[in-house]
Amino acid sequence: MKLTAKQIAEMLNGTVEGDEMTEVDSVAKIEEGKKGCLSFLANLQYEKYLYQTQSSIVLINHNFSPAHPVQCTLIRVNDAYKAFAQLLEICQKETENHPIGIEYPSYIHTESQIAPKVYIGAFTYISKGAVIKNNVKIYPNVFIGENVTIGENTIIHSGVRIYKDCVIGNYCIIHANSVIGADGFGFTANDHSNKKIPQIGNVVIEDYVEIGANTTIDRATIGSTIIRKWVKLDNLIQIGHNVEIGEGTVIAAQSGISGSTKIGKYCMIGGQVGIAGHLKIADEVKIAAQSGIGSNVTEKGIILQGSPAFAIKDYQKSYVHFKHLHEKIEQLDKLIKEHNKKQSS
Repeated sequence: MKLTAKQIAEMLNGTVEGDEMTEVDSVAKIEEGKKGCLSFLANLQYEKYLYQTQSSIVLINHNFSPAHPVQCTLIRVNDAYKAFAQLLEICQKETENHPIGIEYPSYIHTESQIAPKVYIGAFTYISKGAVIKNNVKIYPNVFIGENVTIGENTIIHSGVRIYKDCVIGNYCIIHANSVIGADGFGFTANDHSNKKIPQIGNVVIEDYVEIGANTTIDRATIGSTIIRKWVKLDNLIQIGHNVEIGEGTVIAAQSGISGSTKIGKYCMIGGQVGIAGHLKIADEVKIAAQSGIGSNVTEKGIILQGSPAFAIKDYQKSYVHFKHLHEKIEQLDKLIKEHNKKQSS
């Protein structure tokens, strides 16, 4: 859809610098912008592109002062990145398809409860005792197990499997091929039989959670694996049995959380992080990508890196020395040889 700079500024509570009737009908990165595109500048590493871009409109922060003349129309906002995200959300709602009704073939057990305003895609299986609340969208080829509850306005994308007794909150999004409630990795360790321990708990996902494609969240051995509200999980993440992830925490792709670990509120965990089992991670902890956590983290807000991980500033200082370790060893060997030579003479 086409929007003028004036219309966009009104949506975002911004101010226009330039032609307020400039029109755009698409968005683009600032370095790839073309006529008719809207871009944004939030990271000053990209400032040089502001003076080169062909985009018709660029969102900038109120406190930003261009160092050179700008050819495009500017819209000043409090936070260019957030404003751009807000605009994308508005555009998505305008163009979004809102399917409703039940497609066939699909199977819906007679003892399930399906609200009137839902969408259930073809080849979906809804088991006995399942409760599907209003405005839920379940896309094709989804399996919903016995006694599963799915809250209002939640979206379940194609290929998702939700095992029995799991609870999904309101306004959640679960992306394609994720598995919620598979058995936890529980086996006896006192002999060589590796006898399976029954996993009779469930998974509870609170409101406004988003789960990326191909992510797996295991059911608890007993009790619940819990994902608190506003948590955002990337693709290809493994959450073990009886894990609890605190409110507002975000975890990037390919990370793994071992069983019974409790992660605090508003943590930020980078990609390919591994966290051992039965640990506690304090609130607001940040863990750099590819780090390994093998012990409790008790300090709120600490930033960690490395494997095993420790404070990021100490890690970076140590890494400087590690990069030159071979040179240090050569110097040390030389000093030892010189010392031994003096001792023998």
